[in-house]
Amino acid sequence: MISIDIEKNLKTYQGKRVLKISRNFPAGSITKIYGPSGAGKTTFLKIIAGLVTPEDGKIVVNGTVWLDSVTGVSLPPQKRMAGFVFQDYALFPNMTVRQHLEYATDNTNWITRLLAIGKLETLDQHRPEYLSGGQQQRLAILRALAIRPKLLLMDEPFSALDAEMKQALIAELKIIFKELGSTVLIVTHNPQELDELTTSGLLIE
Repeated sequence: MISIDIEKNLKTYQGKRVLKISRNFPAGSITKIYGPSGAGKTTFLKIIAGLVTPEDGKIVVNGTVWLDSVTGVSLPPQKRMAGFVFQDYALFPNMTVRQHLEYATDNTNWITRLLAIGKLETLDQHRPEYLSGGQQQRLAILRALAIRPKLLLMDEPFSALDAEMKQALIAELKIIFKELGSTVLIVTHNPQELDELTTSGLLIE
């Protein structure tokens, strides 16, 4: 169970606003997060991951306090161990596809399986600059999965994929998420595309 109750001041092109969310996410749930541009969807994921600090709030994950603004507790990102798929991929330019995964795990069987899921087996020695946008996005997803995260945060993870690849990948991810028991939060601009994958939704306005 993930319990989140946070407030964060945002600066948007429309002026200042407050991101305020109080929500529980059951273990193993897959939630799509949607809403207008500038509403704070990406910021919400970054707060959970420990990359952004809210003015006020508390986050408790499986009984462990990750954040408590009252007591001053704030675990660093490396201790939260959340998988994160960044909207801009955030890949390492000097690492090959395989090295990205090896950086996260030394389980060669798991790496081989991930490469197959992402259809990147034949590109495992390529660096990001030699990959298409869709291939880079798939690598970003695989890297986040490599640590076998109990919490996976995904920011527009399918935006660069064509319909056929997206459908195939979602089918594979459904299996992986269930196998890992991951709780997954997915920011999307098109919530309908995730109907077959997600179990609930969160509108941020």
